[in-house]
Amino acid sequence: MTAAIYIGAALAEIAGCFAFWAWLRLDRSPLWLAPGILSLALFAWMLTLVESEAAGRTFAAYGGVYICASLVWLAMVEGVKPDRWDFAGAAICLAGAALIMFGPRGSGA
Repeated sequence: MTAAIYIGAALAEIAGCFAFWAWLRLDRSPLWLAPGILSLALFAWMLTLVESEAAGRTFAAYGGVYICASLVWLAMVEGVKPDRWDFAGAAICLAGAALIMFGPRGSGA
């Protein structure tokens, strides 16, 4: 369930941020801001659905998913093919996110 929430949150965040990008950088109508704001609010709400004892850990683990989703957006929406460095960086970030999410927790550091 967490993976689905993270993927949905990533799509909502990227879409919301892209709406602002489109308005400010691509000379789109300010009307793009309304769905952008709603999308960003959806993103924030979705992250609250993840079961975790700490918000910061939830946000940190989400970062790896966000990076991968951003590369999918890059390819599918912007038509730019990610290169091997993009894929390598995303793999490293996903490994870090997995460590944050699934690493053993104990009383020590």
